[in-house]
Amino acid sequence: MADRRLLKVALGAYGLSDDINNKFFIKKVLQDGTLSSSALANKLSDKQYLKLSAAFGFGDFSVPSTKISTFPDKIIEAYKARGFEVAVGNQDSDLRLSLNLQRELPALAAKSSSETTKWLTILGNTALRTVFETALGLPKSIGTLDLDQQLNAFQEKAATQLGSSSISQFSDPAALDKLTKRYLLRAEVANLSASTGNNSALQLMQQIVSNGWVRNR
Repeated sequence: MADRRLLKVALGAYGLSDDINNKFFIKKVLQDGTLSSSALANKLSDKQYLKLSAAFGFGDFSVPSTKISTFPDKIIEAYKARGFEVAVGNQDSDLRLSLNLQRELPALAAKSSSETTKWLTILGNTALRTVFETALGLPKSIGTLDLDQQLNAFQEKAATQLGSSSISQFSDPAALDKLTKRYLLRAEVANLSASTGNNSALQLMQQIVSNGWVRNR
């Protein structure tokens, strides 16, 4: 906490750079750990705080992860990956979301939690939710529905358009690649429809999506 450069890397590795000046808050997140239901990280909707606390292990173990020789390399690698995403996002926000998807979704898919819990995690994560909404052709207004209705809508669309409503399927690189391509294609359609002078390209893109190209590749 006393070394701003180290804090910048630690927070940057988990996409929490905006909290660089909230030292008391971050210290509390780290000290509480993750094992207790009353821990601050478990009460926050943004699960990146939970990942941060779990990674460092200050509140969970007598010997924190910072004592493990491989720990610094893991944090640096995560920091560089996040930095790359930010740099890409400054040029293309859709690509940034796709990179985030490639990193976050396989880890979620591999968890032992129930499919419902995994879906709720996605619905509560702005970046992942945006990708699924776009890829499945769901409107932003779906967020006004009751959570159970939202969950059913996402699962039904996934089953129809992706062949399965299971989040666990994205442990398979092929399934993840299929979703990523579908998202980028639909995002491009949305971008074209929002611009002018691209009617022919837009019609072509819409035809590709409607004909199921992204379902079969």
